[in-house]
Amino acid sequence: MGTAESVSETGKFFESIENRRTRATVWLLVGMLVYQGYTGAIITISSPWIARSFALNDSHIARVFAFLDLAAFGSLALSRMVDRRGRRKVLIWSAVAIPVAAFGAATAPTLAIFVVCGLVMNAFLGAAAASAIVILAEILPIERRAKGQSWAGLAGAAGSGFCIFLTPILVSTGMSWRWLLIIASAGILIVPMVARIPESARWELMSQEGEARRTRFYDVFVPLYRKRSITLIVCALLAAIASEGVNSWAYFHAVSGIGLSATVASTLTLVSGGLGMLGFPIGAWSAERYGRVPTVVVSGIAGSLFAVSYFWGPPRLFPHPALWLGGTFLVLNACANALLVSSNAAVTELFPTAMRATMIGWFLLVSACGSLFAEATISVLSSHLGGLSVATGWLCLLGVPSAVLFAILIDETRGMTLESSAREDAFERVEMTSGPRSRGF
Repeated sequence: MGTAESVSETGKFFESIENRRTRATVWLLVGMLVYQGYTGAIITISSPWIARSFALNDSHIARVFAFLDLAAFGSLALSRMVDRRGRRKVLIWSAVAIPVAAFGAATAPTLAIFVVCGLVMNAFLGAAAASAIVILAEILPIERRAKGQSWAGLAGAAGSGFCIFLTPILVSTGMSWRWLLIIASAGILIVPMVARIPESARWELMSQEGEARRTRFYDVFVPLYRKRSITLIVCALLAAIASEGVNSWAYFHAVSGIGLSATVASTLTLVSGGLGMLGFPIGAWSAERYGRVPTVVVSGIAGSLFAVSYFWGPPRLFPHPALWLGGTFLVLNACANALLVSSNAAVTELFPTAMRATMIGWFLLVSACGSLFAEATISVLSSHLGGLSVATGWLCLLGVPSAVLFAILIDETRGMTLESSAREDAFERVEMTSGPRSRGF
């Protein structure tokens, strides 16, 4: 299947959902994810100007990003609430908290206040993403789950693209990067829209049976799931270390490393990132045609290699550095997007309803630890290896062993029901025979 055919099939996604209520829910979730994508991109895209505003050098701005990664502890707690209190409720909490925190960050007079507000904002952004991803997995039919995750990815990327589009406009008109956060604070207006999202029927049934009250956040490590959870956590850790440079420093590299103007860098990022969004439908098609595991492996290895080419290029005598950066950024984004779709589809299918969002919270936490390690490593090594770009390129190579480990130890779930792929019945038997538990996290 070619790219054009893949895009055409993805364009028919909503028409293929027969249940009108399900279709409306998917649209509402897409809207929330667009906002989440925009808000989540602000600090990364604004990093060169944040550094200037607070008089930070390369090492200092890396440390700021490291502190912001601590928000994952909040995301884990909130993701656990997604399984205990409901997907819809946490989405509403997030829709209120994110714009309030964004306004606080926008008006922060000191770096400390900015970081605190950023921590709160990022914690709820992670919880919102976990809720939306889980709801999509639970309401869509088997043959549409991967495509649903591709639409989630497309929505987040569209929001990020809007942020990238706005940034050079603000810079060229002399307006502060803080206006990006002011716009995000207007997201309080979407709360009524989010409130219309219904609760997942699977969660309601599980809640009525009391399964959520019998589980704890560490139950993802029971023998039934231990191999899956530990393998995925190690993979997530390596992938987070490998991808942190791309997520945090791709734009910074283009502006401060290569010397492109804000307009050229934003145009490059927007165009290449936009074309790279083809990775979402291609990843969904591949995940349904060939399987989740093969798609993760191929896209993960290819993405790592092209990321190295981005940060270590262009060659010294290459006459058009923007062309090199644009081409490599396009391919690595397409690979990253295909990886996101296939990995999200796999993860939501590998764990039971009572632990599905909790496992995503664990991934957010371990990914943040990987990001924290990566930022600290970049901060230390950048002065010894010749700059941020060289240090980041070395870390990008860790995506290769992550993909190989996924291929060896993770089960394929393509075409399986959630109950079968997640071993739901076996988990319920374990919970029923394990005795009553005290209420808690």
